[in-house]
Amino acid sequence: MATPDMLVNALTTMLVTLDPPGLAPVFLGLTAAMTRDQRKFVALRGSLIAFGILAVFALFGSAVLGLLGISIGAFRIAGGLLLFWISFEMVFEKRQERKEKTSRAAITIDQIHDIAVFPLALPLIAGPGAISATILLAGSFNGPLDRALLIGVIALIMIGLYATLLVAERLDRFLGVTGRAILTRLLGVLLAALSVQFVIDGVRSAFNL
Repeated sequence: MATPDMLVNALTTMLVTLDPPGLAPVFLGLTAAMTRDQRKFVALRGSLIAFGILAVFALFGSAVLGLLGISIGAFRIAGGLLLFWISFEMVFEKRQERKEKTSRAAITIDQIHDIAVFPLALPLIAGPGAISATILLAGSFNGPLDRALLIGVIALIMIGLYATLLVAERLDRFLGVTGRAILTRLLGVLLAALSVQFVIDGVRSAFNL
């Protein structure tokens, strides 16, 4: 049975990995030419699609690893290293730059009409980091009820993300460049600590320590 500590860890990991405040200015750039209703539709559709992707990985990610012969310990080490790289990008402001480049590329290849799917849902929301974090967390949530709780946590984060996108313009004005930079760096440091813990847990699991 999932403990309160596990639920808090899952909530923190997904919140930091998805980084709603960091996504807000990118979302504004993607939807610059849209009306408020169009932005609302794109935000809702993107959030629902991303939730569906992450829920599938929460349910079947561990099974896929088993089919490939990859132990959960090995994946925890690999996933922890990947999340550490993302945290490094957040601390040194590389991740935001990469997200903005992805959004500009999507517009230039005429994907504006289906922007909720690409690049918003995938890879900006349900990107490699979020997918890796979901599979890592699913390894600790073993039973059907535990998996349902994990999906509930993901749903809660997605509701928060959707709300953030709805108020993206106000949030961006409120935080400003300095506020966004400070918040992103703080979240990056927190994610670095969580990713190191994933690696430690992975080493323990792989070597039965």
